[in-house]
Amino acid sequence: MPQQINTFIHLVFIGFVALFPVVNPIGSAFIVSPYFVDTTRKERIRFVKKIALYCFIICAATVLVGHWILELFGLSIPVIQLAGGIMICRIGWQFLTVDDKEVKEKEVKEKAEPEHAKSAENNLFYPITFPITAGAGTIAVLFTLSAQGANADLSVYLLNICALLVSIIGICILIFIFYLNTNRLISFIGLRNEQIINRFMAFLIFCVGLQIAASGIINIIKLHLNLN
Repeated sequence: MPQQINTFIHLVFIGFVALFPVVNPIGSAFIVSPYFVDTTRKERIRFVKKIALYCFIICAATVLVGHWILELFGLSIPVIQLAGGIMICRIGWQFLTVDDKEVKEKEVKEKAEPEHAKSAENNLFYPITFPITAGAGTIAVLFTLSAQGANADLSVYLLNICALLVSIIGICILIFIFYLNTNRLISFIGLRNEQIINRFMAFLIFCVGLQIAASGIINIIKLHLNLN
C-alpha cells in the first residue's frame, strides 16, 4: 500500500510538471485578458469558473476516451498537432495585427455592459479554452501520459488515470487563480506596459502555434516514412 501511494504521488507530480508548460496558465492569462475588458468581478468569476470546467472536461475526456475518438475519425496525434498549431497561430496573428485605435473605437461603441459580457461569454470555449488554454500541445501530452499505462494490468492503468485526473484538477485550479487575478497585475504594471505584454505574449503564442504545427508536420513525415 505505501508503495502504491508513493507511485501515485510520483505520477501526479510527473503529470503536473508535464502539463504546466503546455497549458502555461500564467502566460495564457495575459493572452485572454483582453476578452474580459470592462467585465465586473462577479462576471469574471463566473467566466473563469466555466473556463476551468471546460478545461477539465477536455483534458479528462482526452485521458478517458481520447484514443477511441481518434480511432473513430481515423485521426492521428500529428494531425491534431498540425491543426491545433494552425489555430493557435491564427489567434496569435490576430492579436499581433490588431490596431490599438480600432480596439479603443470598438470599446466606445459597446455602450451596454451586458452586451460586452455576452460577447465575452461566447468566446469562453473557443478560442479561450480551446486552443489557447488547453490546445493541441495539452492533448498530445495527455495522450502520451495516458498511453504509458495502457498495456499494463488494470490496477496500474487505473492508478495512472487517477493520477492524471488529479494533475488536471491541480492545473485547472491554477487556471482559475491566474485568470481571475490577471487584471490586478495588469492594473499594477499600467496600461502601456499591458499593451506591450499583450503584444509580446501574442508573438509567443504565435511561435508556440508554429512550433506545434511544425512538430505535427515532422511527425506526419516520419509516420509516412515508417509506413513506407
